[in-house]
Amino acid sequence: MTDEILVDVYVAADTPPTAERPLLDALSAPGVRLRVRTWPTRRGPDTLNWLFLVALPLHAFLGGFGGRLADDTYRRLAALVRGRSTAPEAAPAPRPVVLQDTATGIRIVLGPEADEEAYRKLRTLDLGQFRYDTLRYDVTEARWVSVPSDDTTGD
Repeated sequence: MTDEILVDVYVAADTPPTAERPLLDALSAPGVRLRVRTWPTRRGPDTLNWLFLVALPLHAFLGGFGGRLADDTYRRLAALVRGRSTAPEAAPAPRPVVLQDTATGIRIVLGPEADEEAYRKLRTLDLGQFRYDTLRYDVTEARWVSVPSDDTTGD
């Protein structure tokens, strides 16, 4: 299928299989091929703050993927991040899911603050102005902002 979108889902090696199921369900859609990969477990000061890293063509996901389908997928991801559909074994507190663009390396941190308004603004954001940046939604400024790459907590 030529219009198929390949989505790589990276999970930490010590993540229970039940924890990844809600994310895979949220990303499952016609035209999407999911590939789960294991991320080595890290300990120490460089420990990852996010639960999953999802590598996909962001432009296709946000625009050409099909508006309604992308909207539904985003709503499922937002519910997952807010802890509404995570398995009890997933994490004691919700952690962000990070979307990484396979073309530019841009990372979008989807934390609990990324509501419907954040998503609408993300869909209209010119991603071409960023390269290898990490973006998170700043509620006080009501916009997506670039943050240092090691700040994925949204704090």
